[in-house]
Amino acid sequence: MAFHCSPRLLGLSLLALISAMLPLAAAAAGIYVYTAEDGAVSLSNVPEDPRYKVLLSDETAAVDSLARRSERRVGRVGNAKARYDQVVAQTALAYGLESSLLHAVISAESGYNPAAVSPKGARGLMQLMPATALRYGVADALDPVQNLQGGARYLRDLLKMFNSDKRLAVAAYNAGENAVARYGNQIPPYRETVSYVPKVMRYYEHYQTGSETR
Repeated sequence: MAFHCSPRLLGLSLLALISAMLPLAAAAAGIYVYTAEDGAVSLSNVPEDPRYKVLLSDETAAVDSLARRSERRVGRVGNAKARYDQVVAQTALAYGLESSLLHAVISAESGYNPAAVSPKGARGLMQLMPATALRYGVADALDPVQNLQGGARYLRDLLKMFNSDKRLAVAAYNAGENAVARYGNQIPPYRETVSYVPKVMRYYEHYQTGSETR
């Protein structure tokens, strides 16, 4: 696969043309540029003329592509979050929780998808397991309001159980309170839980301070 073109002939700016070629560069070996004596600019991903110079490497293109995908993903979560800001704030107030903590759990659990269903059967915004939904009187775990209320009550009880230690409460939300207790009130050494807790805490910090999540 190869592309050779002149922005002057196509009537495009060089920057616009490079942006359009980024997916090709990521899949090929990069973008090379050659400027002729008359000022015409040619781009290629398989340069045969030694006068071509590297304009954009495949590594740079891949990183840029990844960054753009990440930005789109963060944007989608941000837009979805905005739709639930009010009900999350109301639920947090009703159960004495920080809305930023509720948002953090929702972000990690479902990415604000109220119809999310995990392979293990967890459902809704806060990914309530059937037993947890039954425990807190949630008749329809896919109903956002019911789901939020059930998840908020569970999180509130976990915070009380673990003396307001958010990290332990979040670990228990993921692995169950018995697992946390079994390991001496420490985060259970389960692969999923070990990665889940810092993920939620990063979201929590982000929603509190507005700093960028990683």
